[in-house]
Amino acid sequence: MHLFLRRGTPAHARLRSRLTFVFLATLVVDLVGSILVYLFERHANGTDISTLGDAFFWTSAQLLTVSSQIRNPFTTGGRVVDIVLEAYAIVVVTTVAGSWADFFHHRREERQDAQAAR
Repeated sequence: MHLFLRRGTPAHARLRSRLTFVFLATLVVDLVGSILVYLFERHANGTDISTLGDAFFWTSAQLLTVSSQIRNPFTTGGRVVDIVLEAYAIVVVTTVAGSWADFFHHRREERQDAQAAR
């Protein structure tokens, strides 16, 4: 891990910037999603999401593509947010996987170029 954080190759820098962007974007999506779910669900009959903490826990679990003991939203707005969160989570997983594949591809090219230069 230390090498990944300290290496200065273009492939490392590109991967670091992509992962940092995904992490920060996910934090924003988590916070916005939590607030929206809370606003939609807090007064719904039968909901398990009655506090901002419940909403943050539920939203974070959805973004991690795992389920929680909290039931899914009852309101239309909450359900729309749920679908958006699930779609976002799928996009993040594929983006991170693609970023790692791109990293390994470019690292191989960098090593080949370094060997050819010798």
